[in-house]
Amino acid sequence: MLASGTGTILAALLSAGVPVAVVLVDRRCPAEEVAARAGVEVAVVERREFGPRFDRQGYTDEVVRALEPFEPALVAMAGFGTVLAPSFFSAFPDRVLNTHPSLLPAFTGWHAVQAALDAGVEVTGCTVHLATAEVDEGPILAQEEVAVRPGDSVESLHERIKSVERRIYPETVLRVLAEATAVGAATGRRERG
Repeated sequence: MLASGTGTILAALLSAGVPVAVVLVDRRCPAEEVAARAGVEVAVVERREFGPRFDRQGYTDEVVRALEPFEPALVAMAGFGTVLAPSFFSAFPDRVLNTHPSLLPAFTGWHAVQAALDAGVEVTGCTVHLATAEVDEGPILAQEEVAVRPGDSVESLHERIKSVERRIYPETVLRVLAEATAVGAATGRRERG
C-alpha cells in the first residue's frame, strides 16, 4: 500500500480484510498511525525535494527497493502524492492499482474534483484502475457514479466520492487478489500435472 494522507482508504482496506504487508509513505502522515494500530509495518521513503530538481528516477528506485523484500502480489496506491517513474510499473507489472476521484477518462490529475465542479457536470464518481506509467490511465476495473449536488464544494463532493471509494476499492482489490490466486493455482496445477 502506498499512501500520503489520512489513511482512510487504508483503514477501509484493512476493515474489508485486505491483507496488507507494508504501508509505504512518501511523507510523515496519519496513514502511518492507521498502519501501526493495525500492526502493519510502515516504510518511510521520504520525498525531500518538490521542485524541478526532484530526482524522480532515484526516488522511484528507493521505493522499489523498499517494497521488493515484501514480494507484493499487488500494490495498492491510495492518494500517494508522488508520481513515480515508469520503472516502478515495470518492477511490478500489472500489479499496481489506483483509485481516482472521477469517472476516468474524465478529469485526470490531482485536482479532479475541482475540475468536475468547474466543468459543471451533473455526475462524477470514483474509478479503480490498473495503474500505468501514464498518470490516471490504464484499464478500468471498477467505477461508480456520484451525483453533483447544487451548492457542492470541493470538500462536500470529495467526501461523497471518498465514501464510495472506501467501499469499491477494497471490493476491487479483493477481487483482483482472488483472481490472481485462482490463476496462480491453475498455473501451478498445470505445471505439476
